Amino acid sequence: MGAAILYTDTHAHLSLLEERGLEAHTLLAELFRTGFGRIIDVSLKSGDLDKRIAAFSRYPEVRFASGLWPHGQVIRERHRLVPALAEELGAAPPGIVCALGEFGLDHHEERADLAGERELMEMQMELAQGLALPVIIHSRDAPEETAGILAGYPRLRGVIHCFSYGPAEARAFLDLGYYISFAGNLTYKNAGNIREACTLVPPDRLLLETDCPFLAPVPYRGRPAHPGMVEEVYKLAAELRHTDPAALAGQAAENTRILFGP
Repeated sequence: MGAAILYTDTHAHLSLLEERGLEAHTLLAELFRTGFGRIIDVSLKSGDLDKRIAAFSRYPEVRFASGLWPHGQVIRERHRLVPALAEELGAAPPGIVCALGEFGLDHHEERADLAGERELMEMQMELAQGLALPVIIHSRDAPEETAGILAGYPRLRGVIHCFSYGPAEARAFLDLGYYISFAGNLTYKNAGNIREACTLVPPDRLLLETDCPFLAPVPYRGRPAHPGMVEEVYKLAAELRHTDPAALAGQAAENTRILFGP
């Protein structure tokens, strides 16, 4: 039997696993026992970082990110919630938070306050810049608007997570210095544009994730996703890029270290 491949999952919502019927600690303990690499646990709101650290910092392979996802109430309360997020991040143990996110723009559903959504993203970009943290960017049906905001913060680094666009958008984000991360939707039948984008991302700018418990990859589609399923994303990405999963995992681990720290 060959050595275990040290897969990295750069975007997982571990605190949501049990809501979907998965026992998080049993699952994580088994993954790490068998040689899984690293997981970044990501939040969509403020106020839960302490609880997440208490639950998952027992695993040395887990680091944390927190941000404000742009749903309606958060947009309306942005001038209260962004300072609360800043306070929460400032109180965290040194080194345990590796990024600010996820946050960004989501135009899949009609927004009543586009200006407020934009300001919420800009406020978090400012916060990340002040804290010297990389950013995890959510962008859905808003590629030009997202790129326009990112261009205004050239000193920041980050990743476009769960990439859902095509080659032209990938090139635009790469030109801004961002990493591109592919999730389980890379494996879906109608994801030809995403797969084409995956082939052109330079090796040193590629990340892979589950976005669990969402977007379980084929052959698990329809079930709650967990970090162990990221293997299927690596397998397909390796096939598309004419490499092997072990080599891709090694490159992704190095990219994760460079972007998010050791």
